[in-house]
Amino acid sequence: QVQLVESGGGLVQAGGSLRLSCVASGIIFRIYDMGWYRQAPGKQRELVASITSGGSPNHADFVKGRFTISRDNVKNTVYLQMNSLKPEDTAVYYCNAAVVGLRPRDYWGQGTQVTVSS
Repeated sequence: QVQLVESGGGLVQAGGSLRLSCVASGIIFRIYDMGWYRQAPGKQRELVASITSGGSPNHADFVKGRFTISRDNVKNTVYLQMNSLKPEDTAVYYCNAAVVGLRPRDYWGQGTQVTVSS
């Protein structure tokens, strides 16, 4: 059974920091591209950052210079370090694992709430 379990969300003041973690089980973690998405109330889910199976990161323009995605293939964990948080970063953050090829797979975590107060 595949599980993606996020943690690290919470309430923080503007300018503060949080680190989100997503632990994966039931998959061969090292072959999956991993991503962090977020969804604010009334808005569509959007990609925040992703990292390929080879470790190449990509960050959305709205978080560049503030957020950093990383992965640890020994711990089957992907991280999102979030600095200089803004109220507009308030959302539920979701972890995603995806693999392409002959048998594409796509999995989601349950989400973790991040609330940034002004």
